[in-house]
Amino acid sequence: MSDFFLSIEAEEHQMIPHEKVQELVHKAIDARSRAYTPYSKFNVGAVVIDETGKEVSGCNVENASYGLSMCAERTAIFKAVSEGSKTIETVVVVGDTDGPISPCGACRQVIAEFASDDFTLILANMAGDTKVMTKEEMLPYGFSPKDLT
Repeated sequence: MSDFFLSIEAEEHQMIPHEKVQELVHKAIDARSRAYTPYSKFNVGAVVIDETGKEVSGCNVENASYGLSMCAERTAIFKAVSEGSKTIETVVVVGDTDGPISPCGACRQVIAEFASDDFTLILANMAGDTKVMTKEEMLPYGFSPKDLT
């Protein structure tokens, strides 16, 4: 597999060393290999890092009733929360897309719910293209718990 690289755009927001990004992308690729996608054949893997540094992986899981399918990002986040995580510092997502994969709207909202103030989102594809984003770049003017008060 080719060495992953960071685009110039990603370097502007890089808060994680390049070697760690590569390691996390490879872990997300490993999670991707466990995806259950008999309908779309579109495998996605994710790794989240919580406030303690704990890493939790997830993959997408499809269902014949399509609306019940779960994206890799939400699988990893819900798994982390169910294991005691309170805040997510980093999410890494990998898919076989032309450019770095983009989370769906539902995943962006769930990520925003648990993302720390200095959160980092790392998007990648199987070719090694990456994009690094902040929470605000991922979901500008997002709905938050503050909107419920």
